[in-house]
Amino acid sequence: MLTIIEIGAIIAFAISGLIEAARRRMDIVGVFTVAFVTAFGGGTLRDVLLERRPLFWVQHQEYVWLVLGLTVIGSPLLGLMRHRWADRLMNLTDALGLGLFAVSGAALAMAAEMPLIVVVMMGVVTGVFGGVLRDVLCNEIPVVFQDHRPYALCAFVGCWIFIGFDAVGAEPWLALIAGAVTTTGLRLLALSMDWRIPPWPRNMED
Repeated sequence: MLTIIEIGAIIAFAISGLIEAARRRMDIVGVFTVAFVTAFGGGTLRDVLLERRPLFWVQHQEYVWLVLGLTVIGSPLLGLMRHRWADRLMNLTDALGLGLFAVSGAALAMAAEMPLIVVVMMGVVTGVFGGVLRDVLCNEIPVVFQDHRPYALCAFVGCWIFIGFDAVGAEPWLALIAGAVTTTGLRLLALSMDWRIPPWPRNMED
């Protein structure tokens, strides 16, 4: 189940990277680089922090071929997509990748017998870091830091839901799905309802 979730997260984040790179009118090398970093950035940091070797994409080279295939096939198709639909697909795949990678990071940290707060933070870092790298490569302030609509907070809540389901003895697959659905659902709701986190501190003057 964790492998399926990881593959889904890779596909989702790779597509979000493709869309952002296409907006920047990058060449095929740039598009692949952004897709690769977006898809593997969070999982790589997770493996480094948990001292897991080899890195997950090194152990499973088919993941790299998957991203390469998406780049070759997806780039021309994105060129035919209207801007409005590209935005919607970007938001959907980004939210989906966030949810799937968050629970995969939390699950692996739990398997490594980390403290609960470390499990949650590992999930948040895994879910968020790929998007951060994508935005940095595309010369933007990362969405997680400036959008004000909940992003990392969604992963934080979703990871606690995953832990809660596990604590009450739910099946592992159900705990994973509950955490991923919560994270993705909260992010999509935040976008559709325009939920915003107020700036801090509120009274900061220029």
